[in-house]
Amino acid sequence: MRQNQSLEEVTNLYLASLPLEERATKGQELNRFVRWFGRDQVIAELAAPEVAKYAEQITVSDVDPLKKLEPVRAFLQYAKREKLLSTNLAVHLRLRSGSNKSEIPTKWPPRQVQSLTPEGYDKLDTELIALKGERIQIAEELRQAAADKDFRENAPLEAVREQQGKLEARIRELEAILKSATIAEGEPEETLKVMTGHQVIIHDLDSDVKLRYTLVYPSEMNLAQGKISIASPVGKALLGREQGEIIEVTAPVGLLHYRIEGVEA
Repeated sequence: MRQNQSLEEVTNLYLASLPLEERATKGQELNRFVRWFGRDQVIAELAAPEVAKYAEQITVSDVDPLKKLEPVRAFLQYAKREKLLSTNLAVHLRLRSGSNKSEIPTKWPPRQVQSLTPEGYDKLDTELIALKGERIQIAEELRQAAADKDFRENAPLEAVREQQGKLEARIRELEAILKSATIAEGEPEETLKVMTGHQVIIHDLDSDVKLRYTLVYPSEMNLAQGKISIASPVGKALLGREQGEIIEVTAPVGLLHYRIEGVEA
């Protein structure tokens, strides 16, 4: 194989080498990896910092980041064996703590909330339910990180522990806000805003492709069924938006642009 091959070309060759039953499951995550860097990215020019950044955005946006990163790790190891990479970039696919904007924030809205609109109350209640649903997954990630002897300096374990602490702090904050809040009736919504459970039709303005997604809690995510997590980059960008609006999602290849074509409750 040539070192100037594109990421997409090498990915297709790797998938073709796998047993048929593995191609669909691994292909889904590898397609996301290719999309992140760009299909024409020369594989030999992949950089360790960007690979680490990809792992970080998976860590904060997906329910099971270790599972999501495993197919990519195997692919990078394959590329190293085939001498398409000069170093083993798989070691940079670690769960890390950091200042990524997508992480659960360390500063919360003040507790002195006297009143909320019905929409505001529902939004906080939806977030609370979603966060409580992540507890089981966080516990499993802790177990896996503690048992994984391949990671050095326990970076994944510390990252998951930090994320668990932030998760529990936010849950307590939301519970306090909702318990003391009063509902202030506001003007009825004239247009339907994207919320959890809604089906959304979006137009990828870069590739001119229309996609239909259902926004669900992280524990219900199933890309094969068109269900995307409200914690994913696209899901976060869609929440609270309306038909006709254009959203942007940041990736190493550049800004990805989508127009909301329709919203169905």
